[in-house]
Amino acid sequence: MSTTVDDKNRPAFYGYPPIRKGPETPPYAAPHGSNPVLRGLPLAIVGFLATKLNLVGSFLWSNTGFGNLRQIRELDDYEPRYDPTVIKLLNNNTSSKPNEDASNGGSAEYQEASNRHYSAAYYTSGYKTGKFTPTQVVTGLLEQISAKKHHSVAFLQIIPEKVLAAAEASTARYQSGQPLGPLDGVPVTVKDEADLDGYEKSFASRIDYTRKNGGTTWCVQKFEDAGAIIIGKSNMHELGLDITNNNPVKGTPVNPYNPSYYTGGSSGGSASAVSSGLVPIAHGVDGGGSIRLPAAWCGLYGLKPTHGRLSILPTVSLAASNGVMGPMASNMTDLELAYRHLATPDPSNPISSLFNPPSPSSSSSSSTHHHHHHPKILGICKPWFSTSHPSVLAACNAAIDHYTTSLGYETIPIPLPYLHEGQLAHALTILSEISTGTSASALAALTPANQLLLSVGAQTPAQDFLQAQKMRALLMAHLAFLWTEYPGLLIVTPTTPDPGWAMEEGDRESKYGFSDADASLRNMRFVWMANFVGAPALSIPVGMVEPEGKKGGGGGGKVPVGLMAMGEWGDEEGLMEWGRRGEEWAWRKGEEKVWRAEGWVDAEGWTKG
Repeated sequence: MSTTVDDKNRPAFYGYPPIRKGPETPPYAAPHGSNPVLRGLPLAIVGFLATKLNLVGSFLWSNTGFGNLRQIRELDDYEPRYDPTVIKLLNNNTSSKPNEDASNGGSAEYQEASNRHYSAAYYTSGYKTGKFTPTQVVTGLLEQISAKKHHSVAFLQIIPEKVLAAAEASTARYQSGQPLGPLDGVPVTVKDEADLDGYEKSFASRIDYTRKNGGTTWCVQKFEDAGAIIIGKSNMHELGLDITNNNPVKGTPVNPYNPSYYTGGSSGGSASAVSSGLVPIAHGVDGGGSIRLPAAWCGLYGLKPTHGRLSILPTVSLAASNGVMGPMASNMTDLELAYRHLATPDPSNPISSLFNPPSPSSSSSSSTHHHHHHPKILGICKPWFSTSHPSVLAACNAAIDHYTTSLGYETIPIPLPYLHEGQLAHALTILSEISTGTSASALAALTPANQLLLSVGAQTPAQDFLQAQKMRALLMAHLAFLWTEYPGLLIVTPTTPDPGWAMEEGDRESKYGFSDADASLRNMRFVWMANFVGAPALSIPVGMVEPEGKKGGGGGGKVPVGLMAMGEWGDEEGLMEWGRRGEEWAWRKGEEKVWRAEGWVDAEGWTKG
């Protein structure tokens, strides 16, 4: 593994892959899946059998095509790469903490003007002028959540006395004229994958994963240190193992845009809470699109940072080499604000401590000079990109046209080898990682769909796991080649090829869950790569489309579409700039491409006190 890239104009990196163009492979063609769709009793039976009989798991393992990685002779030329961490070592910014004046970004005006959501700045300015207090806001918010089932299902656990104590402390700071900064008193939520002192942790399952000796995940602690008020733990797909956020155990969060559609997962509770206007910012976790998919389907901004960028100590990640924590928000200013706090380097974490503190600038105005040298190149792998649904393509292409005609970006065609096989390698890796950490007794307590998935993951032979890590090395080397050839390149795709995911059978699905591996793999078609290679990626909303197909809950409004960019390791700044430019277009007053969810609740109601 090469450790640094040394070129006069290039930053230095630790862990940068060998720079090597990948083999030429035939253009991507969407695979025809052969995995059975299972619901209700048949699913329960197959799930149970899979935990008892290896035969069932190994049949499904072969059926998925995982074994095909053995046939790829080119992989013999690559060393397996088990950890995709690449650290950008140098930048000119020496600031060691987030800039406390970074809350009033240019996009905040956009966001209030487009009558969309209340931002962090809305709350902090209201506190400063005495229009309302953190205690009034939080009291009203807790009433909202307990009064409506569809709000409460977004949360797994709320400890009102803890929440109110944090609000009272924040109120006192504002009253004495000493707020901690732009997050003080702002309500946020934290996905149940993180540790939060005093709270239980179950990964939204029946199993208790609470840390015996307590403690709060480092990056979440940064929210608390900044005075943000953590309203509670948000709901998720059980164990984070699929992408709808259907959860028969803890309840399925509601998509505020269309209640007969899933929020997307696994950070679905966080997405539901932000999209419905309850909180402006949420924490999520992303091992295979789990921040970006719900962000796309709930009309939000979602960032999956560079692998290792955010310290998650003392938490143990289930998806060790693929999963990262990151922010979701209703606007770019808040997304950046959250990222700059969450990404504070952790001196006790040998990886996190090597990263530079994030750049302090968070406003559009001050970022312009900060970023004006950033190249504006969008790489598009056409055969891959164009396998999306026509309505998704139309929305994404309209956004790209705007980037190229009005914002000075250029598009170039790029080759990406082994896209289907790479996705299989990612799926095989993440299922192996999670099944390795799941005991037989835990497996028995899971829902049938996840019993099935983990029984399949447990069948992976070491030889195939190694082949998958060689595929990771091949893809990382090829991307290093592209990023060296085109510095600042952002690889752009739709976030997901489908316009949302409808609940086919409403109540029956919510009671037993369901398994549709082909639809899951299809909707992860673009997101998996950033997890597997450790690169940062950002999903932004770019349009609204008519819902498709059969509906479980019937009717409902249009659903949002997300556009995603993946940047070079450590290039969160280039992604943020790209996101801000897209936001200005998406919410431009009078010609909004995306609008507020029908299920949005107006915080004015409970901030009047």
